[in-house]
Amino acid sequence: MRPFGSPMVLEQRRLQAISLLDKGLAPVEVSRKIGVDRRSVRRWKAAYRHRGAQALKARPSPGRPAKLTANQRKRLERHLLKGPQAAGFSTDLWTCPRIMALIRNEFKVSYHVDHVGRLLHSLGWSPQKPERRAVERDEEVIRKWVRYTWPRIKKKPSD
Repeated sequence: MRPFGSPMVLEQRRLQAISLLDKGLAPVEVSRKIGVDRRSVRRWKAAYRHRGAQALKARPSPGRPAKLTANQRKRLERHLLKGPQAAGFSTDLWTCPRIMALIRNEFKVSYHVDHVGRLLHSLGWSPQKPERRAVERDEEVIRKWVRYTWPRIKKKPSD
């Protein structure tokens, strides 16, 4: 599995590992400092020894390029933080079809509704379901019941 980070960030991590190895640290110590597996450090060391710094260079990310630029993704997140009602929806609940429509309207880019969840995950968002609560719910009455009535009626543990 490919680690998180841009190709340049990953290259910097590899170069930092080689720098620490050159200072005399053991691969296990380097892996702890950088936060990678010790086998990765050993693999980078072997590649550096055989092919030099060229072996540690950044390579392009595999797969299709993203449809939204980094700037557009930041703008999308700002829109999401404002809420669905600010985007013209009737309720305050983001759904994948709504986010897909927002992306199409704001950025003129079309995403399949199934891919919107992956996009949100890459932005650090996770699926959330709102708690369902009755409109008539009275928090003050509930608080009083829990404080006074519940202790009186609950079974006491037998000693």
